[in-house]
Amino acid sequence: MAAMPRPRKPYIQREVTRHGRTVWYFRRGKEKRIRLDGDYGSTEFEASYHAALTGLPIKPHISTPRTTLRWLVDRYMESGRFVRLAPGTQKMRRAILLNVCSTGGERSFATITTKDIMKGKVRREATPFAAQNYVKVMNQLFAFAVDAGYLEENPATKADKSAPATDGHHTWTIEEVEQFREAHPIGTQAHLALDVLLYTGLRRGDAAKIGHQHIRNGLIRYRATKNGMEIAIPLLPPLAASIAATKTGDLALLCNSRGGPWTTESFGNWFADQCIAAGVPGRAHGLRKAGATFAAQNGANELDLAAMYGWKNTRMAEVYIRKANRMAGAERAANALYPHQQSGCGDQSRKISKNSA
Repeated sequence: MAAMPRPRKPYIQREVTRHGRTVWYFRRGKEKRIRLDGDYGSTEFEASYHAALTGLPIKPHISTPRTTLRWLVDRYMESGRFVRLAPGTQKMRRAILLNVCSTGGERSFATITTKDIMKGKVRREATPFAAQNYVKVMNQLFAFAVDAGYLEENPATKADKSAPATDGHHTWTIEEVEQFREAHPIGTQAHLALDVLLYTGLRRGDAAKIGHQHIRNGLIRYRATKNGMEIAIPLLPPLAASIAATKTGDLALLCNSRGGPWTTESFGNWFADQCIAAGVPGRAHGLRKAGATFAAQNGANELDLAAMYGWKNTRMAEVYIRKANRMAGAERAANALYPHQQSGCGDQSRKISKNSA
């Protein structure tokens, strides 16, 4: 059975039968209990839970044929390689696979071809990153099928997994950082949130969890949720000043209106509201990109960036280094074209921190 993620779904009860089998029930208030199908997180479970939650009748459970895509998805989500994934990664892959099963779950997985997977990608091209993630997840699913002996070849291996031709999340500019700070002065949760995201480089889920317990002797130590990489970075003076000036939570620096910790999604939504109030287009992840951009422009190399941002290799760091090198090269070329006036971008780190202390 797949490990149950936390927090548990609302109105769920767990029982273990005398034969040692775990069964799940849905009960809202004093309503009658409804037994749910399948193991926690399986396609059967999700379907019956949704039916119970919305008041629809639960269809009688019919065993899924071992040849169907739905059966393969259930075996994958029960596997150790899926259970060991970070909760956020599990959530993302489960959502994609359940969506696939909703339209093609009864199809024989042995008949699915590279062409079929590419058709699925084309249907998702309106959202480029969703299309790319779909192909990646299908590749993981069929790689599991090959390793488990259900298939001889992985049909997703030859499918195009290239990244979409877009920069994704908007990268904040220095002017936008300062505009946000003017709208949310030091001492506010919004100002602290910006400083945590910018000066630690943490993803939004980790930024919402970091607390005083992670700070010792001027050093922030944290294990990234997404890939388990251990991050150790100095507590920079602007962030230290922001923490000292702000009322923080008990276990997390950032807290909601009730003083409790944020979930990843609720923190992202709240921070987006603060960005709208400040009139800036950026969002939480864009600050991670901005920090890497500023650091690269000020001389950080690939290994430096990989260490700070918790990347397992330098591929992502190289993207920022190349952008910084292009910017520096364009500046040198412009100065050579008109040598009487140096453009001089200046010290980016000084500019983004001048109003924080």
